[in-house]
Amino acid sequence: MCPIKFLRDIFWFRRPCCQNAASDSENEEPEERRTRRKKKEEAKRVLISNLPFEDTWKENPNRHYAGNRIKTTRYTLLSFIPKNLYEQFHRFANLYFVGIAVLNFVPVVNAFEPGISVIPVCVIMAITAIKDAWEDFRRFKLDKEINSMGCLVYRRLFSCGVFSHNRNKKAYIETCWEEVRVGDFVQLQCNETVPADILLLHTSDQNGICHLETSNLDGETNLKQRQVVKGFSNQNAEFEPELFQSTIVCEKPNNHLNRFKGYVEQPDLTRIGFNNESLLLRGCTVRNTEVTIGIVVYAGPETKAMLNNRGPRYKRSKIEQRLNIDIFFCVGLLFIMCLTGALGHGIWNGLFLEYPLFVIPDINGSYLAPALAGFYMFLTMIILLQILIPISLYVSIELVKLGQVFLIHNDIDLYNEELDLPIQCRALNITEDLGQIQYIFSDKTGTLTENKMVFRRCTIDGREFSHQENAKRLETYKELDSDTEDGAKHLSLPPNKGGEILRRTSTAKPLRRWQSARARFQGHTRQRSLGGTSQSQVAFSSTIEKDVTPDNRLLMKVRNASCQNESLTPFMFAKTTSSITDFFLALTLCNTVVVSTATNPRQRVTIPSPMKPSGLSLEKIHQLFQRLKLASLSQSLSSAQSNSDLGESLTTETTRVCADSETKDYFSSQSCSTLADDYSFRRDSITGKDTFGDSDPTPAEICGAANQGASQAEFCYEAESPDEAALVHAARAYQFTLVSRTAEQVTVRLPEGTLLTFDLLFTLGFDSNRKRMSVVVRHPHTGEIIVYTKGADSVIMDLLEEPSRANLAMEKKIRKVRDQTQKHLDFYARDGLRTLCIGKKVLSEDDFQIWANFRREAETAIDNRDELLMQTAQHLETKLTLLGATGIEDRLQDGVPDAIAAFREAGIQTWVLTGDKQETAVNIAYSCKLLDQRDTVFTINTESKETCESLLDITLEEVKKAQSIQGIAWTVFGIKLPFSMPTTVTADSAIGLVVDGRTLNTIFQGQLEHKFLELTKYSRSVLCCRCTPLQKSMVVKLVRGQLKVMTLAIGDGANDVSMIQAADVGIGISGQEGMQAVMASDFAISQFKHLKKLLLVHGHWCYSRLGKLVIYFFYKNVTYVNLLFWYQFFCAFSGAAMIDYWQMIFFNLFFTSVPPILSGVLDKDVSAGTLLSLPGLYKSGQNSEVYKPLTFWVAILESFYQSLICFFVPYLAYLDSDIDIFSFGTTINTVALLTILFHQALEIQTWTLSHGITITVSILLYFIFSTIYNATCVICNPPTNPYWIMESEMSQASFYFISIITPVIALLPRYLILALQGTFEVSPIVKAQHLDKLPKEQQDWEIKKWKLREQGRGVCNDGLEGPIANMGVSPPDNAAERMFQGLCPPEQEALRNQTSNNDYTKWWGGEEDAAAGFLSEDASPGQSTPAKPFSGLLTNGAKSSSQRSHRRSVSAVTL
Repeated sequence: MCPIKFLRDIFWFRRPCCQNAASDSENEEPEERRTRRKKKEEAKRVLISNLPFEDTWKENPNRHYAGNRIKTTRYTLLSFIPKNLYEQFHRFANLYFVGIAVLNFVPVVNAFEPGISVIPVCVIMAITAIKDAWEDFRRFKLDKEINSMGCLVYRRLFSCGVFSHNRNKKAYIETCWEEVRVGDFVQLQCNETVPADILLLHTSDQNGICHLETSNLDGETNLKQRQVVKGFSNQNAEFEPELFQSTIVCEKPNNHLNRFKGYVEQPDLTRIGFNNESLLLRGCTVRNTEVTIGIVVYAGPETKAMLNNRGPRYKRSKIEQRLNIDIFFCVGLLFIMCLTGALGHGIWNGLFLEYPLFVIPDINGSYLAPALAGFYMFLTMIILLQILIPISLYVSIELVKLGQVFLIHNDIDLYNEELDLPIQCRALNITEDLGQIQYIFSDKTGTLTENKMVFRRCTIDGREFSHQENAKRLETYKELDSDTEDGAKHLSLPPNKGGEILRRTSTAKPLRRWQSARARFQGHTRQRSLGGTSQSQVAFSSTIEKDVTPDNRLLMKVRNASCQNESLTPFMFAKTTSSITDFFLALTLCNTVVVSTATNPRQRVTIPSPMKPSGLSLEKIHQLFQRLKLASLSQSLSSAQSNSDLGESLTTETTRVCADSETKDYFSSQSCSTLADDYSFRRDSITGKDTFGDSDPTPAEICGAANQGASQAEFCYEAESPDEAALVHAARAYQFTLVSRTAEQVTVRLPEGTLLTFDLLFTLGFDSNRKRMSVVVRHPHTGEIIVYTKGADSVIMDLLEEPSRANLAMEKKIRKVRDQTQKHLDFYARDGLRTLCIGKKVLSEDDFQIWANFRREAETAIDNRDELLMQTAQHLETKLTLLGATGIEDRLQDGVPDAIAAFREAGIQTWVLTGDKQETAVNIAYSCKLLDQRDTVFTINTESKETCESLLDITLEEVKKAQSIQGIAWTVFGIKLPFSMPTTVTADSAIGLVVDGRTLNTIFQGQLEHKFLELTKYSRSVLCCRCTPLQKSMVVKLVRGQLKVMTLAIGDGANDVSMIQAADVGIGISGQEGMQAVMASDFAISQFKHLKKLLLVHGHWCYSRLGKLVIYFFYKNVTYVNLLFWYQFFCAFSGAAMIDYWQMIFFNLFFTSVPPILSGVLDKDVSAGTLLSLPGLYKSGQNSEVYKPLTFWVAILESFYQSLICFFVPYLAYLDSDIDIFSFGTTINTVALLTILFHQALEIQTWTLSHGITITVSILLYFIFSTIYNATCVICNPPTNPYWIMESEMSQASFYFISIITPVIALLPRYLILALQGTFEVSPIVKAQHLDKLPKEQQDWEIKKWKLREQGRGVCNDGLEGPIANMGVSPPDNAAERMFQGLCPPEQEALRNQTSNNDYTKWWGGEEDAAAGFLSEDASPGQSTPAKPFSGLLTNGAKSSSQRSHRRSVSAVTL
């Protein structure tokens, strides 16, 4: 059935169905209809103009909507204290300590002075409150600045406070943003920021187009087009807000930036639909449009930008989760100690027949029962031993994390000097998680690659053009780029008006994103654009992206085609248009690129230069031909000499010259010379001038003669995606220049200089469902309606017209072109290029009118609008004629292979989740060392659940078989133990897994997740291709939830947001895809290579520092609390304390708090250079070696031991003496302080001056405070008297002896353990610490030896003795020798003997038949050829290495 007829039938049947549905609804109960209508109305927003209600605001229906004043603060002056206390009490520790302080006010159970007991918790909560208040005050200042920004609002002059003789006179008045209301008309001028979400009703552009820059919203500097609502598209007349009488109905406020729909209901009840293309979002900047007018639909907190402004997300780190568990253990320990004190007190009281005099009865003279006394003592002990729970630990952790974030942010190695972008730490509470990552999930485009799309190759009509000259230019780009950068280091520009400083500038370097001519979002002042902006500010316009060196053969074909076209009449022009011309016209027309000039890049070109007549007379051609014959040699040679620098550097200057309209006549004449004698022309005029040693002329020689006197106006192309920009620049290199674009017309300059202005009838934009875009244009000469389509090859190839309807010869030709194009596409994909197919279709006038009517009906539809638009697009884009395909290179970022190789050594499994083609992704994986050429790569492509399950089963069986052979058998007296096999699964270094989106759907829907995850455990790397954003998120959640591992997701685009949010740590890359990923991330970097140091260095440091800090605080508090607990055995468990309470408070708050905090910020167990050189050290964080249950309980036991020493050594020293309680307690307090601080000194790995100062100051502060306090406090804490105690103790020699000998005895076991660890090098961290102490040369040599030993161990463990190794392909020449490089001679000899004894072919020959018979089902519908699942693993030796360079390691487990 004809698609147009089928489409007409769909719309014809839709109306009766709707009518029947309406008639059925009339039979429903009135109450039910009212309920449905009410729900439907609640989902809409209805608004009208505010102008009729300026005098009667209370009658305005818009008054209930939110104003434009924003408020991001959390508190007010009145609500700060109660609200902040409420939020702090959500932390269990604060609630606990407040409860203890309140309990101390009960006279029966109090242990200290009630007023003093609240000081610690008050200090801690006060510090937190001050921090929260400061952060909120900063938000308040920013809110005030934004609310005070100005814009033009249509208001009555008198009501605005402006004197006017006419009270009703209205005009656009300068108004603050916070005074803008829903229903107001706002006028915006060029470079102004949009104050609210505005529906576009008028622009100064004659086509009703407004251009926006959304950099303030999502970071993208490329322009987006917005269209005036269709009913208001008449831009000739000036827009009068007072005449606007329509009602606007739209959806309720929501946070979907790309979704908006509604309609305008005019007074005659006519409805005009609109969508997101007519909405100006708050925070965007108007560009290329002088005047824009619209009506406010959402204001203030209801705007989409504010609804998306959630700020940094709070995540609980792994250490924090472990900390909460250990806190409960401490609570249990506290309960045991208090219960011991209560039982001891009750037993002690029960031993007396008569109560002693110091036991005081109550007012009635009665004594408490032993049980009740024990219960009261239990509560008293809780108060006394409360510091067992480290209250200061939480504040210390926050301070340490702030210090860590500060150091990470100021790391110069994580700073992108080119873009002036440092690392951003958006989540402040998960820095330590960076040191425990086990899985990395990465996007490919823009994350592993630069997202700078460079045109590399193309195929037209089945003929491939390799563009070798362009490839050579790209190879030299980095060298030229580095030279330019070095030369520009000393260049700078003065500050601009906005106060911004351009640090460096270069013609080959783009400026920073926020250095464009846009108005600043903060501190904005209303001013119009003055132009003069550098071209490098335009998105996707770097030198490497713009400059394309044409292919010689293709350029000659373009010349021939242009010469033929120029000599034909307009009618014959269209009839004989070559496929090459159509191909480049499609590249030029099928896009949404905005054209501007280099001198004014933000001013759009809408009017082309005067057109040249479309055809030339024969006399003119004859004259040009005669002139060429006389001057071709001389001009060619002279021009080649004058422009030799251009030809050698392969820039695009020759391309620009050839496109000059002033030299188009000569270009035409020179092109025509090829008709006479193309070969002789090339031979005679270019002899000795060919740069590349080819007979084909270079672009400089072809177009060089046109350089004389040429001066072309440079164009800037501002595209929405880098792919579009690359294709337009490529077309321009072949003289198909996009001159101007409007909403109705597109003008293209052809190679012969002719300007063609196509009527742009419809544009079907690209979307992720269709994976293509199309334009419908009318040819200016013939009036033919042509559809140009470009999109993914997997989609376009299915939309091509069947060749069976043509004659036999044509059918054969079409099939040959398709087959050749498909081969070229496969080659491009294997080469790692992004592929696009180009198609064409000619519509008849009748078919177009029918389709256009349906399209307009779909555009104006209210319900199911998106579905109708999708249907109309799909019915148009059928029966296409294949024109060709393009290969675009997305260059790999610098440092990516090294980073991924380092992650592999660090034990981090790297997965790549991408939406690109499988072949492209696989080749990128090989390039970035995600896959190795010796790996056995299993590729699973299937949509059948049974086939997928069978593939997973057989692959698991073989992998497990190989894994079992690698196991170590433990025997005792020759008897094999049952637990000989290792229980942990380690990834095999020779296994890779590749799956596509269809397979992932099958796995998720078929409940095969367990088998899939089990297979991935054995795989070194996993590559998921053709993934949707939802699938990316599902994969991350599956691995994180089922395997219970720490995950990290990194991406740069909006399609990576769900994946980033699903991972434990989300990393956003601020690239060319905008800032959506950055806004949803926890950390933001500018390049993937920065992730290496962020994880291996800062992640390791943060985890090590914070883990030691937590362990140290538990140790410190338990040690100090035990001193009070041991004393209870000597004071009848009375709850008394031998240490003054002020000393106890200051002990934790001041005397022992600063050294661990400083160590948590600055300490480095291993240097950064060593951590980067030995990535395997990162595994200590993955295994939680610093902070785990074992280290926690060891610290607790050590604290018990040291507390016994600190208590009983002074006790035995003062035994049988007359020392008083507080003197005894002061000695114990002193030795405990010294022991705890010296313990911290033993744990410090990197001593700095700050460490020494803080420990020394802490000790001096203790003695100074104690001396002053004991000298001045006579009756501070009655009935006790701490007066002159420290002074008397310091006057005795025994005090100093005890203060020295006690810390030595207490710390001796710790010192011996550390010494033994350093002697025997029990862990890699200790070995690395020894390396740091060596001289530089010796250190480098030891690191090389270490890495060689690790490589030898890795090769020996690669499973070469297992069958899985046999599935690999025999390596190319000398590859076996490279395997032995880096191994010691015994290891090399053992490995050679091991590999020589393996018979690869014998094993695999028997297994392959069974596998092939088991998996012979074909998963692709419509194909019946059986496929061997593991065929191709053994490559035929007769094949050349070039033929098997890609597939040699990829097993054909593909159905």
